[in-house]
Amino acid sequence: MLQLKRSLLVFLWLSLICGLIYPLTITMIAQAVFPEQSNGSIIKHGKQIMGSQLIGQLLTSPEYFHGRPSATDPQYDASNSGGSNLAPSGAKLIAQTQTRVRQVREENSLSQKSPVPADLVLTSASGLDPHISPLSASVQIRRIAGERRISEVELEKIIHQNTEQPLLGIWGKERVNVLLLNLALDGIKTKR
Repeated sequence: MLQLKRSLLVFLWLSLICGLIYPLTITMIAQAVFPEQSNGSIIKHGKQIMGSQLIGQLLTSPEYFHGRPSATDPQYDASNSGGSNLAPSGAKLIAQTQTRVRQVREENSLSQKSPVPADLVLTSASGLDPHISPLSASVQIRRIAGERRISEVELEKIIHQNTEQPLLGIWGKERVNVLLLNLALDGIKTKR
């Protein structure tokens, strides 16, 4: 009986510490030190929520930059984050990739021999990646310039202005947040 009493007390204390005190402390620290990030990095235009910097969005309109495909079903469902878990040599992944390569080439008027950046046809590990490479953005310039009737040089400038550099100049690669790029394209000033 004494062992049962001790076990229950340890269980209650650990539940209180690990289930309540620790999470509340970390949440308060996050709110104080990183308020924007801890609240989802939401981008608003006035009172309208445009999206989150952390989660990709499905964009199919030809006048916008398109992001990386999502592995979630439905696409970009943040409650269902995860990769496709398809094997690189699997028939399903190969078929999906070939279909996406054809689609990217068709949408952007690329020749059959033109290389297509991998991040426009392969999903990320989370299935929600909001970034593409500057090369993937550049591949879409001709289509967007034609749709919006703006110069390709102006689009290159917008891509360059929205390109994020590797962390401390060494970790990661250059990347472009598709939502921020499209908001810049629309000329919308974002308010966080």
